[in-house]
Amino acid sequence: MLDKEIKAQLNQYLELLENDIVLKVSVGSDDVSNNMLELVNEIASMSSKITVEETKLERTPSFSVNRVGEDTGIVFAGLPLGEEFTSLILALLQVSGRAPKVDQSVIDQIKSIDEEYHFETFVSLSCHNCPEVVQALNIMSVLNPNITHTMIDGATNKEEAEERNVRAVPAVFLNGKFWNGGRISIQEILAKLGEGTSVEEFEEKDPFDVLVIGGGPAGASAAIYAARKGIRTGIVAERFGGQILDTLSIENFISVKETQGPKLAQALEEHVKEYDIDVMDLQRAKRLEKKDLIEVELENGAVLKSKSVIISTGARWRNVNVPGEEEFKNKGVAYCPHCDGPLYEGKDVAVIGGGNSGVEAAIDLAGIAKHVTVLEFASELKADQVLQERLYSLPNVTVLTNAATKEITGTDNVNGLTYTDRETGEEHHIELEGVFVQIGLVPNTEWLEGTLERNKFGEIIVDKQGATSIPGVFAAGDCTDSAYNQIVISMGSGATAALGAFDYLIRN
Repeated sequence: MLDKEIKAQLNQYLELLENDIVLKVSVGSDDVSNNMLELVNEIASMSSKITVEETKLERTPSFSVNRVGEDTGIVFAGLPLGEEFTSLILALLQVSGRAPKVDQSVIDQIKSIDEEYHFETFVSLSCHNCPEVVQALNIMSVLNPNITHTMIDGATNKEEAEERNVRAVPAVFLNGKFWNGGRISIQEILAKLGEGTSVEEFEEKDPFDVLVIGGGPAGASAAIYAARKGIRTGIVAERFGGQILDTLSIENFISVKETQGPKLAQALEEHVKEYDIDVMDLQRAKRLEKKDLIEVELENGAVLKSKSVIISTGARWRNVNVPGEEEFKNKGVAYCPHCDGPLYEGKDVAVIGGGNSGVEAAIDLAGIAKHVTVLEFASELKADQVLQERLYSLPNVTVLTNAATKEITGTDNVNGLTYTDRETGEEHHIELEGVFVQIGLVPNTEWLEGTLERNKFGEIIVDKQGATSIPGVFAAGDCTDSAYNQIVISMGSGATAALGAFDYLIRN
């Protein structure tokens, strides 16, 4: 099952096992069962601390990772390969006794939970967002006997995925009911379970010298540069890493040949934590007001004060804003072809958008779906010529230009899309089961309406120091009127804004 290189890496990890563990496997005579049995036996053969027992679990094929004489509640219903292989390695290590790499405050919150929570997460093995969810819930299962978690590969368990109406991954069910769709961190899980930070803890904080709002590449860079000046620095982040968490492959980050968004986000967070920076995660800014100090009100009602502020709230996927889009999100409307594409195997789908993102998505989906229809509003595709040539070479792709999406239709799930031909004015309807939206980005600046100067696109207007129209307030990254939206540019603008803020503090 495993090639030589992966086995060599795995062997190094298995040397870190602290105590004996048992893999209980439930298999039948199908191909996945045979592969699963081969996988667990191969892993067991590499360490004297691992044994395999055949048993009967809720799903077949599946296997659980347990301490000797104790079920931990961690189950893999499907082969945890591809993006989920790391989840398997971490489960082996943590069940054996190695402490998970999370803050002690998080561990204490998990251990204090006294209710019974039985989680199930539907994943696809190509989904780069799924492992964080799987690993978070596995950690909770290891630390608290009241919690169990099962990873379910949607491709292996197609019938169950269909029965439970899973149209996007990761899809988390709690005690049998749908609970969350999309990426969610361990801190977000705890907050959603009612284990979050109290407002009082925020309001007891002294004023900052620099308060950074946003935890993406620009925000992390700004916080590090500010902290290195020896001034009191805080960072408020709705989700640390920001938009790069949704990016699969990054190949243009200078000095790093190739990485993935979640890995870069983790590296950013680890770098920030090397400094004396007050990181306030899972918090969204609601209001900004300039008084003697600059006040930032959070969605939870707390008000933070600072001598200067750097806004780096980034951007998000742009919506089509047509009837049916919001109603059918995660029910046929999707934004990540890498994550959700495998759920549409053999189905008819559409991609809205003819830029690089849209055409790349269509090429990706063409290898999975029965047929892909690309809808471009303009008279021609905007993607690079090499991508267009590849797209037009595919036999199961139709390209529609001058197509204005009017409505996404459906009942419980998406069943079609209605568009208008902008040349003829005629209305057409396509029957399909999935719609992937790929039409660019919109800055996360609505909360600043009427506060500081923005352009017609909602981007914050900044000068060469990153300063905005409000003295002491700076901005950086994709939320600004920067000419280009790139990770390396966001990091540079974050550093610029931090140096600009420091210069402001010196002079004022």
